[in-house]
Amino acid sequence: MKAVSIFETGCVRKNNEDNFLIMSEVNLFAVADGMGGHNAGEIASKLAIEELAKRSPALNDAKNEDIQEWMSQAITEANTHVYEVASNSQETEGMGTTLTALVIKEAKAVIGHIGDSRIYLWRDKVLSQLSEDHSMVNELVRLGQLTEEKARDHPHKNVLSRALGVERNVNVDYFQFRVQDDDVFILCTDGFSNMIEDEEMATEFSSAGTWEQHLDNLKKNVLERGAPDNFTVICCVLGQ
Repeated sequence: MKAVSIFETGCVRKNNEDNFLIMSEVNLFAVADGMGGHNAGEIASKLAIEELAKRSPALNDAKNEDIQEWMSQAITEANTHVYEVASNSQETEGMGTTLTALVIKEAKAVIGHIGDSRIYLWRDKVLSQLSEDHSMVNELVRLGQLTEEKARDHPHKNVLSRALGVERNVNVDYFQFRVQDDDVFILCTDGFSNMIEDEEMATEFSSAGTWEQHLDNLKKNVLERGAPDNFTVICCVLGQ
């Protein structure tokens, strides 16, 4: 498996509150987008990613059917760690982070997701969003109280309905399915997905070029549009 990534501060922010993880030796990948004042968002996302990395050796001997349990335990512990650190200091009070994680083992993908970072699947030249945004605006769309068109420019589109580390107990989405040869998983923070439409991604991925070139082209588009937020992308390319 091959992994290609972007990790950019953007054109407006002074620090990068995103963090990411690429551990190809155990096929573990994750992105996290922190939130909170006094650089606490950067701390929250870093703590979450570090917790996954710390627990990654267990994936070497884990059975296929145990991967989701590993994912659940790792994210639960990450939530506890972030929550406890946030509770022990005024500077980190209220901090939290999104977290979208992927493990692939024996032709099965296991995903854990909370927040509005995203994971997509590129299969047979079709791009599908696998995760659901845990945002207040997306909740309104889901309930039919707001159209997708109005949601794109809603002033509160970045207000999360769920995040890691904000509460002692957390509700995380977990799902799994079988992978196919040449599948590509795209994990990204909202600094990317807010600036690039799904159709643009699909058009880019359908064109000639390497995955490095595809990501570089998309990165240039985000930067040319002002890149108001940090943005991180990981492409996990199976069969390479």
